[in-house]
Amino acid sequence: MSAHQQDLLAAQAPDGVPQDTPVRAESLSTGALLLRGAALAQVQELLATIAPLLAAAPLRHMQTPGGFRMSVAMSNCGRLGWITDRCGYRYVTHDPLTGEPWPALPECLRALGMRAATAAGYAGFAPDACLINCYEPSARMSLHQDRNERDLNAPVVSISLGLPAVFLWGGATRAERPRRVPLASGDVVVWGGASRLNFHGVAALAAGEHPATGARRLNLTLRAAG
Repeated sequence: MSAHQQDLLAAQAPDGVPQDTPVRAESLSTGALLLRGAALAQVQELLATIAPLLAAAPLRHMQTPGGFRMSVAMSNCGRLGWITDRCGYRYVTHDPLTGEPWPALPECLRALGMRAATAAGYAGFAPDACLINCYEPSARMSLHQDRNERDLNAPVVSISLGLPAVFLWGGATRAERPRRVPLASGDVVVWGGASRLNFHGVAALAAGEHPATGARRLNLTLRAAG
């Protein structure tokens, strides 16, 4: 990663947290980049920021169109929120659980997503939706594509907080065997371009305890959905 890209990822860290944590960039495929440690200095800030959002729009286990209850608990913030139910996968402006608009996308989260996207080669990323996924032990996300967004030219930015996980990074078809990529708290994955519709998922979360999140992992996934 160039010095310029490192500067793009520099963020104001909370008191007592080093701001010079090195970021290591690893290519997953053409257009997809893993930025190890890119959000490490902001983990506590991000957790504190999303806590009131989850109070307003609680985590819930959604149901797929086929009637399957997702093992991952989910919520959203931003102008649009992703949901799934018997009617299908889609983005909506209001939380169907509360009837209220989704909580606003926090500026610190938006800015982090924009910096990460720019460092990965996607300048101009303007996220308007953030999926908040909560994994507890044994929760998993099966291989899927992110294709409900209106503009597929914009990348996806995924931020890991808490317990480590195994990210499953596949190819253009579900048949391709996915690569198993370990993710730690503070890691950020950005994918777009030739990899925008690659299949991906998360292996079943192993039990553990993290000082920031306890026995769970939170994943913040920023998209330009509208």
